Amino acid sequence: MHPSQGIDDRAKLVEAQHPTAVLFGCSDSRVAAEIIFDQGLGQMFVIRTAGHVVDSAVLGSVEYGVGVLDVPLIVVLGHDRCGAVAAALQALEGGDVPPGFVRDVVERVTPSLLRARQRGFSHIDDFEAQHVRETSELLLARSRVVADRVADGRCAIVGVTYKLAEGQVKLRSVVGDVGDTDIDDGAPVSSE
Repeated sequence: MHPSQGIDDRAKLVEAQHPTAVLFGCSDSRVAAEIIFDQGLGQMFVIRTAGHVVDSAVLGSVEYGVGVLDVPLIVVLGHDRCGAVAAALQALEGGDVPPGFVRDVVERVTPSLLRARQRGFSHIDDFEAQHVRETSELLLARSRVVADRVADGRCAIVGVTYKLAEGQVKLRSVVGDVGDTDIDDGAPVSSE
């Protein structure tokens, strides 16, 4: 059993929640944030969309976590073998754009991939890491609540990627003050 899931723990959460992080990540079923970070009930305010794409509902949810629940940390969680990133790459390279609302997801991921190409990236891991960095920056740019909290030093945003097979998280970006960090900020991954 994971932490904070017992009867007593649940009873403490009935009246209120006091998470320590807002986690915005991909909705991929293999990327369960509470398990990856070994967190229990009430410890993270979790928001998930395919490809961790940002829309008004995501922004409202993040603002609720930061502005109402007073959470000091936003974590953007991407991962390898992301279907949304793969679909966006396929659309860019082959013109194969999916139908329906999946197209909207692909269109929201595409700008990150174009910027990754501008930076000289060509490996899928680089594209996924760039999308995490871009998502972090987008949360800051589109939300006055988040921007004000970061500027005041009351909140920070960290972008991380998760390797499915290895079960490892790698820090990709930091916005705001989180102390000393070791960031992998985008040196291209070797294709060997």
